[in-house]
Amino acid sequence: MKRLFYILMSVAAVMMSCSDDDSFSTSRTNLLSLGCDTLSLDTIFSTVPTRTYGFWVHNNSSDGVRISQTRLERGNQTGFRVNVDGIYLDNSTGSQAQDIEVRKGDSIRVFVELTSQINGSDTPQLVEDNLLFHLESGVEQKVNLRAWSWDAILYDSLRIDNDTTISSTKPVVVRKGIRVDSAATLTILQPTVMYFSSTAGIDVYGSLHIAGLPGSDVMLRGDRLDWMFANLPYDRVSGQWQGIHFYGSSTGNSLKHLDMHSATHAILCDSAAISETPRLTLENVTIHNCKGYGLAASHSNVSIKNSLISNTFGDCLYLHNSKADITYSTFAQFYPFDANRGWAVQLVNSQATFVNSLITGYNEDVFLTDSLDFSFDHCIVRTIIEDTVIVAEKFPSSVLETPKDSVNGEMHFKLLDTENFIYDFRLDSISTAIGNALPFENIPLDRDGNNRSTSTPSIGCFEASTFQQEPSDESQPKAARRRK
Repeated sequence: MKRLFYILMSVAAVMMSCSDDDSFSTSRTNLLSLGCDTLSLDTIFSTVPTRTYGFWVHNNSSDGVRISQTRLERGNQTGFRVNVDGIYLDNSTGSQAQDIEVRKGDSIRVFVELTSQINGSDTPQLVEDNLLFHLESGVEQKVNLRAWSWDAILYDSLRIDNDTTISSTKPVVVRKGIRVDSAATLTILQPTVMYFSSTAGIDVYGSLHIAGLPGSDVMLRGDRLDWMFANLPYDRVSGQWQGIHFYGSSTGNSLKHLDMHSATHAILCDSAAISETPRLTLENVTIHNCKGYGLAASHSNVSIKNSLISNTFGDCLYLHNSKADITYSTFAQFYPFDANRGWAVQLVNSQATFVNSLITGYNEDVFLTDSLDFSFDHCIVRTIIEDTVIVAEKFPSSVLETPKDSVNGEMHFKLLDTENFIYDFRLDSISTAIGNALPFENIPLDRDGNNRSTSTPSIGCFEASTFQQEPSDESQPKAARRRK
């Protein structure tokens, strides 16, 4: 009998426990703990579905809480799509759900997406709604859902089979890529900004002309406008789109006043017959933060002026069986996401002439070549070459920067914020690049369109005289003084 009594008591205890767990309070003091007051989807493109966002709803009270109804305040008018605890709030349910139970100590998950409508404006417009939770107690709780919706010109796959010009004040979104046929020329004019999906880029079999203006670059970038982390927008993450690929049939390409960043390979030039005139000309171009090469050319003739190529996992500049003339350019290899980053400049069986250019980076040596068919005139090159004859012949009026000269190449630049991945490769006031270039009358402006000194210009793509010297606190290491 005693054994039976203990069994019955145990069963009763279990039942009482279940009963307690199953009890739901109607007290107005028992509230849900919402994962956020406002869920911001950042800036999005109209008619383009967003990624899925989510948050938790916790019940930290001592009793269960029943949600008698959850709904979108504006129904289906705004384009928000919501799933609450596995229940999709769509038109078939009137954009609402009933009788969702959240037991004590338990939680449910909410997922939110948005496809906004065309808003008819050239600027982003606020789209918002409230997700309401009506508790059985009569209390109403809510989460504000909001995004800035931006009307855009949308292309799925764009094939250029005749001469075409794109010039847009609205963002241009490319989902699957652009192909320029061999008999066609694509011209992209300022103030166009193109946003590419992760699998999209520009494949050029004909010709590509990009023509920005000083102070008004054409921009090519990835289409993610949201943030990976609180301090890291996707726009600062490499590998967001596929870049530009010039195939063997492509000739006569010019890129001027262009900002392209966060690509996989920014520019690839396939093998072609090397002609006396450049196959590809870069003037006032910025290529930054690539998961592959900045510019990789094979059997090509390229010209680079007033341009910056920086922070690439592969080489910033890679030439294979190619010819290149480079003037007033900066190659800065400070790729932050992998210590096995490539060279700032690598030459393989190639002929290259560098004038007034800055080649530096984190590593002790950022320049690699397998031949001596090159020259650096009035340049700064971070490399280790001990042969004095080679130095005299191949580096006239240049400085070979070694670890003995500085801790690393970042000492040249205004800002390298490796915590927030913000880089400003304009010259710091103590850089040895200031005032040591050879004057060029035919290149009077720097990358930003500022006047260069006519007598003592600076090495690299930026002229230092355009910047105010910041106060210096010599009591701190320079890297700490520069951190914003």
